[in-house]
Amino acid sequence: MLRFMPVGDSQTIGSAGEHTWRYRLWQHLRDTYGGPFTLVGPRETLYDKATDSPTSYEYADPDFPRAHLAGWGEGWLHMAPLIGEAARSCRADVLLVSLGLIDLGFYTNAQQTAENVRAFVAEARAARPKVRMAILPVIPNIRAESEPDFGAQVTLFNELLAKAVADLDEPRSSLLLTSPPPSYDINFDTYDGTHPNASGEQKIAAAFADAMWQAWGLGERYGD
Repeated sequence: MLRFMPVGDSQTIGSAGEHTWRYRLWQHLRDTYGGPFTLVGPRETLYDKATDSPTSYEYADPDFPRAHLAGWGEGWLHMAPLIGEAARSCRADVLLVSLGLIDLGFYTNAQQTAENVRAFVAEARAARPKVRMAILPVIPNIRAESEPDFGAQVTLFNELLAKAVADLDEPRSSLLLTSPPPSYDINFDTYDGTHPNASGEQKIAAAFADAMWQAWGLGERYGD
């Protein structure tokens, strides 16, 4: 059984009424991956905007493994201390990580965020020495487009993230930097400039699926 753990912020946990990219990726792997697999993590809920809390189970389609480690307003800073126990207790084999926007927006600059990436990797490997990680850069968002200084921090962080992945990659615990979804457009793929709508969910799922297929031979190219 191959165990995938989605790790992320609001783009990953999703909110009430959504499918989430986690669901889209599960659908794809269900149809293309030849062996048993599941999604794991210590959490299962969506974010409920009405109560401002992660307490909703109102998935657009709840019939899939909903487990994850994602939180509205959480970033590398928050997940680095949690990933060791989560990976250990859930026996994660592959971490699917989408973090960074929250860190840069509220907590840390690009360099500090990159240091938290390295701390996250160290904690995950201490718990699961052979764990693999596919990591998505910070993708287009309204703040990066409307605020040049913030956009520059996003660009710098993505460069530092690529360097960290290259530095830390090793044969027994592969690190994989996924490509940003090539056609991702905040005007068509989000509902507010930041959070993915249905097409955005598909494109984020595709970014992970295509990277894992190309690098590790898992599944097939998304949409094939």
